[in-house]
Amino acid sequence: MSIENIKVPDLGDASEVEVIELLVSVGQSVEENDSLLVLESDKAAMEIPAPMAGVVKSISVNLGDQVSTGSEMLSLEIAESGSPDSASEEEPAAATESTIQEPAAESAKIEEADSVPVAAPGPTSQTIEVPDLGSDDEVEIIEIHIKEKDAIEVDDVLITLESDKAAMDVPAPYAGVIESLLVAVGDKVKAGSQIAKILASAPAVEQEAPAAKQETVQPVETTASNKPALQQAVASAPVTSRNESSKKVYAGPAVRKIARELGVDLGQVKGSGAKSRILKEDVQEFVKRKINAPAGQSVSLATMADIDFSQFGEVEQVQRSKLHKLISTNMQRNWNSVPHVAQFNEIDVTDLEEFRAGLKGEAERRGVRLTFLPFLLKACAKALLEYPQFNVSLHSSGEYVIQKKYVHIGMAVATEAGLLVPVIKNVDQKTIWQLAEEVIELSSKAKDRKLKADDMQGACFTISSLGAIGGTGFIPIVNAPEVAILGVGKTDIKPVYIGGEFLPRKVLPITLAYDHKAVNGVDGGLFATYLGKLLGDVRHLAL
Repeated sequence: MSIENIKVPDLGDASEVEVIELLVSVGQSVEENDSLLVLESDKAAMEIPAPMAGVVKSISVNLGDQVSTGSEMLSLEIAESGSPDSASEEEPAAATESTIQEPAAESAKIEEADSVPVAAPGPTSQTIEVPDLGSDDEVEIIEIHIKEKDAIEVDDVLITLESDKAAMDVPAPYAGVIESLLVAVGDKVKAGSQIAKILASAPAVEQEAPAAKQETVQPVETTASNKPALQQAVASAPVTSRNESSKKVYAGPAVRKIARELGVDLGQVKGSGAKSRILKEDVQEFVKRKINAPAGQSVSLATMADIDFSQFGEVEQVQRSKLHKLISTNMQRNWNSVPHVAQFNEIDVTDLEEFRAGLKGEAERRGVRLTFLPFLLKACAKALLEYPQFNVSLHSSGEYVIQKKYVHIGMAVATEAGLLVPVIKNVDQKTIWQLAEEVIELSSKAKDRKLKADDMQGACFTISSLGAIGGTGFIPIVNAPEVAILGVGKTDIKPVYIGGEFLPRKVLPITLAYDHKAVNGVDGGLFATYLGKLLGDVRHLAL
């Protein structure tokens, strides 16, 4: 074993830089090119890679230290190879020291060799190709995120590809300005296909220069003072996404790659590294937290990229109302956070409809329009009392539920401004006539936009009926923190086998959707069956 002192590589114009993150600890094994620490100058941050494999024996710097070219960072214990048995332990150290402290003339040769690949850097035209996709199959370009004359940074998304199994983003390998696009949406490409030409602001390292450098400064290759190491470190500098809606993100390429693979918007991730730098662990924790988020919390990981639809034809941008945006946000939150289960059923409501028709005269005397909804409200209230596991809300901790002792039911009302859900309070304590009056009152207030905040709060359960519109059924989205919702379709006449013959009966299709975190499938089946019993024979509502 021998000890190698790893020093800060050539920093170019930067005189002193700050150590903002230590990525290794004493006793840790590292492989060649593993990142050791992160330095930050006024212009960029850079990860310093290990020039060789070994075990960290000591660390000579701390967070916040100012270091410069040649400053000692740490020492590595490496396995000797090809050393004579008679060599003493001091000899490798002496050899290393003599290698580092070379004569001025030899240093001049090194500097001259180093200057070959980086002298007079300037923009160069490069062709960006599709990277290795893991197979030779062709994939389709479904989206292009750049256009000619766009200025891009390293890791900015260029195009999105879609295979039979997944969609994937192709990042920019270097920064620059797009000269020309070589592909279009719908094209089939594979690994090696040309995507675009770019005027790169940082030209790729020539292949011959490192070879020449290796021959000239071979004794120095075991130190950290060679420029290829710096060039690899500079590639880790943070970049800012071109997406105007994204904020500046402080993260290296490895972290950005993981984020792309997991579909994470780094703009939403809080960094735990020095100066809020985003680490791999931060991305993993973000995904874990979102997956395990309790009901009522948004778990959206990434938004869909915007498409310029004007390239396909004439378009018009129509501003959405505040109510539409609020409904959209709530629906997305509920769909993401609630594991929906849907229970379908058909209820024979022939007798109930005959009973309702028989009350037409009394309804006219009362000045009330008696629809099917009051009966449905009454039946749902009775079912909630019979199966109280539906009349709960999950606590955000997931440790317990809040059992409600009241029965308030929301009813979805379609208005010109959007969908509103006024709430009828204490449904179980009101008669059919009282419910009929309240249905008319709240529906009118909703359509006239006169509902107060209290009119739309406190629901335990919701009924969404599309019967007047039509349709054989639909799956409504649970309105969290409620745990269930009833979707009602249009009553239809169907042949029903009764007493040895088929008879025409009025059948009502319903869908009971519920949160599987709070309600299991058996309870869902029992609730739907009980609801059918109540609506199938109106006498049960009086029991």
